Amino acid sequence: MKLYIKSLETYFILICSIITFSARAQQDPEYTQYMYNTMAVNPAYAGSTGVLEATLLHRSQWVGISGAPQTQSFSIHAPLRNEKIGLGLSVVNDKIGPSSELYLDGNFSYSLALGYEKRLAFGLKAGMRMLNIDWTKGRYYDPNDVLLNQNIDNQMKLAVGAGVYYYTDKWYVGVAVPSFIKNDYYDDVQESISYDRLHYYFMGGYVFDLNPNLKFKPAFLIKAVSGAPLTADVSANFMLYEKFVIGAAYRTDDSVSVLAGFQISRNFYLGYAFDYTVSELNKYNDGSHEIILKYQFNKNESKIKSPRFF
Repeated sequence: MKLYIKSLETYFILICSIITFSARAQQDPEYTQYMYNTMAVNPAYAGSTGVLEATLLHRSQWVGISGAPQTQSFSIHAPLRNEKIGLGLSVVNDKIGPSSELYLDGNFSYSLALGYEKRLAFGLKAGMRMLNIDWTKGRYYDPNDVLLNQNIDNQMKLAVGAGVYYYTDKWYVGVAVPSFIKNDYYDDVQESISYDRLHYYFMGGYVFDLNPNLKFKPAFLIKAVSGAPLTADVSANFMLYEKFVIGAAYRTDDSVSVLAGFQISRNFYLGYAFDYTVSELNKYNDGSHEIILKYQFNKNESKIKSPRFF
């Protein structure tokens, strides 16, 4: 009898985890190394480094769970000649269970100089989302269920978002809304058409010079979605000799993370993060892996800040 009850408990936790997983599938992709992938969160970041910058990221979430999220992200941005205007392009491919979604956005920013090494940037992003759902790849696929035979093929959705980003050579804060347009999507939990909810991102970070060879870089990202609890990512990284990065992070009610990075050369930075799930879901996965590669064109030392730091 105890074994039967224990089995029921296990199935209950698994079902709850799957429901949580499915609900997250309708949210925007999440990143542990958000501090190095800022334009994916806030369009006002475009051009802020003062140089051409390109970022490539891959994330495998909840390894060991069939249909768990897989995300690839690419972004590139640079300031124009007058340095007040920044332009960028971001592409995200997000796969979860039977669904895949492609994000393609153009980013624009306009910055104002508010004093020595202080800037306030306003950003806009506009683009499209392309959604595909193939129910034959779903966990609950039933060939006799008419509803689960109605695949979604290349459904196009418009996205328009905005952000504000204030930064100096030592710290930054920002707020952004990825998209103001609410599009419908198929909710595989409720088996009905639902609407996206507005997302709000609040971010910030600081660079402390502890000594000439050691910098301390705390950062945070708070995500708010209407009708859902706040979630927060808090991280603390140490940079040694402007070459090596080691740190840790915490995502509320979700995971703890270890981060590491290496400045391969003047232009290339390679970073890695491992997330250990702290919720009940940790019984069914082997953690999450995220790797990022950033390229920065040779910078002009007279620019407002070193793009290596954030």
